[in-house]
Amino acid sequence: MLKKLCFFLAFLSINALAQTAPKKPKNIIFILADDHRYDAMGFMNKVPWLKTPNMDKMARQGVHVKNAFVSTALCSPSRASILTGQYPHTHTIVDNFAPLPKGLKFFPEYLQKAGYKTAFMGKWHMGDTDDAPQPGFDYWLSFKGQGIYTNPTFNINGKQVAHKDSSYISDLLTNYALDWMGSLDKSKPFCLYLSHKGVHAEFQPAKRHKGMYKDKEIPYPRSMYLTKSDTSKIWGKIPELPADYKYNMKDMPQWVKNQRYSWHGVDFLYHGYTDFNSFYRNYLETLAGVDDSIGNVMDWLKKNNLEENTIVIYMGDNGFSMGERGLIDKRHAYEESMRVPMLVHAPGIAPKGLVIEEVIQNIDIAPTLLEYAGVAKPAQMQGKSFLPLIKGQKIPWTNRMFYEYFWEFDFPQTPTMFAVRTDRYKYIFNHGIWDANELYDLDSDPDEVNNLIRSKEHQEIAKGLRGELMDWLEKTGGLQIPLKKINQKRNDHVFWGNY
Repeated sequence: MLKKLCFFLAFLSINALAQTAPKKPKNIIFILADDHRYDAMGFMNKVPWLKTPNMDKMARQGVHVKNAFVSTALCSPSRASILTGQYPHTHTIVDNFAPLPKGLKFFPEYLQKAGYKTAFMGKWHMGDTDDAPQPGFDYWLSFKGQGIYTNPTFNINGKQVAHKDSSYISDLLTNYALDWMGSLDKSKPFCLYLSHKGVHAEFQPAKRHKGMYKDKEIPYPRSMYLTKSDTSKIWGKIPELPADYKYNMKDMPQWVKNQRYSWHGVDFLYHGYTDFNSFYRNYLETLAGVDDSIGNVMDWLKKNNLEENTIVIYMGDNGFSMGERGLIDKRHAYEESMRVPMLVHAPGIAPKGLVIEEVIQNIDIAPTLLEYAGVAKPAQMQGKSFLPLIKGQKIPWTNRMFYEYFWEFDFPQTPTMFAVRTDRYKYIFNHGIWDANELYDLDSDPDEVNNLIRSKEHQEIAKGLRGELMDWLEKTGGLQIPLKKINQKRNDHVFWGNY
């Protein structure tokens, strides 16, 4: 009897200690890359020789969000959507120069109020704020505009700090991030927002990665040359189209055809600054620096015993065309532009090797991280937390996503467009131009080259999706295009004057 009593008292004591033991803080690391397309990761098998061991490891040991999208495939609007949980027409940062509206709230501000230490490190490039410190961050490190890859100057908490000795920006940002996390009180939660310049053009790999793919054969997309065109700058074999390959040049929008010979086209890319093959290889070699950064961050978490209580989300701010339909860059509503990589490492809550099939957008990031931290979603956020999906739970979720892009002063060759995408169809409304709208069956036409907008069998589908698109714009206050007063010279000043 005495032994049973002693055992019972010991059990009560252990249980009491467990209940009174301090809970580990829920840390957050958000890593953002620039212009990283969704399938440019080794495990996606898009490029047979591409090496991204740390991204592959994140997918293998964590969560791969297979269908991640941005609401606008452009730096500033996408970054603003990540930080605010709002669509671009709501936060009104609709291009790379629009100033920040007063009263805009970023999710780290809510984390600060909840007791988090917060830091921003890297490319801000949002609004007209340049590299100035922004609300919501206890520690600030950024740079002007797009920044440079080698020997950058950082604004660190308001002070300009230059770097020399061939220092590489991806490595520098990672080292600053690790130093900042190492300086923190481990008993309190932190949020690190690590925002890379890589892989934005003009691509420049780290010295250790330069030339690693120089002899590799480039897997050109089969939609790159659907008709005879200038292939003089292509060094390699263009894939032959299968006999049953359906494409519709007649109804391909004229602005797409014209762009092939422009700044954002394969036959005159960046006005002849480089050839396509060098462009392609440099892009993927530059990506290796971002992959190294992910590995260093994950190694630091493991070394400091913080893996179990830290969520790490990696994603791209938008995708990037690599020759599809003769296009490079982003902005448009095709898959390789609006779709992004997204990986989640959260071993404390997420099943290993989980693949999330549901459609996730950049507006869902802020609500998800706030829920993880135990903070209620603010009313103005239009996104939805997908934390239950990360945990492997099944919850009601829409298969629709909506997209918008607004005509830019610097790149007038791409029109304003709105799009709605389901798990099978995509409808694109090209606004303000005398051109074709677009409807694609993503099951039978994943390359999006067979426009069904005139197909008799698809008229009801097109009508229904157009209705959904306009209803979404109306319900979310998007029927007016936000125009901003900006002080900016045109790139085409040679033809039209300075402004």
